[in-house]
Amino acid sequence: MGTVTLGVSIAVPEPYGSLLQERRAGFGDTAAYGIPTHVTLLPPTEVDAAKLPSVEAHLASVATAGRPFPMRLSGTGTFRPLSPVVFVQVVEGASACTWLQKRVRDASGPLTRELQFPYHPHVTVAHGISEEAMDRAYGELSDYTAHWSCASFALYEQGPDGVWRMLHEYAFGGGTEIAGVPSQSTPAGLPATSSPRT
Repeated sequence: MGTVTLGVSIAVPEPYGSLLQERRAGFGDTAAYGIPTHVTLLPPTEVDAAKLPSVEAHLASVATAGRPFPMRLSGTGTFRPLSPVVFVQVVEGASACTWLQKRVRDASGPLTRELQFPYHPHVTVAHGISEEAMDRAYGELSDYTAHWSCASFALYEQGPDGVWRMLHEYAFGGGTEIAGVPSQSTPAGLPATSSPRT
């Protein structure tokens, strides 16, 4: 059956998703329309196609254990010079994203892998384009904000054309924890903040 390239992410909902995708394309990032606007939980990972059923069962289990949490984006950051990326910062919901990505990559599951860089939740708005264009993205979106209640994440597959397409969405099942903290000690809407790394 060969292999497939999979990714797991939290979709940025409308109208925010399309707006940021349009802005990314406008900065000259030609990959923009092939990549739905998202917060990564699992970066592109090559998996044996025969393992898809176990991948889906694993992700369903992760979702069942989770519960919705607030997400808020605000301002920009960059991974330059380490990596040619400008992003919108996740300023609320970061610890929940970190908890989720650890569960997705759990050593006992089918998606275990090491990361090239330490995990840092973000929404990419420019990648691998000119320094001038990345500077423009960093400046023009510096006052950007968005917020929503995150109630799911999704599995995506990258096609031969390079476009990422959703295979399945996994809604949280109202489990007892998120971000590794029991729900009874974590009031709904409790901010989960992260310090920007530039």
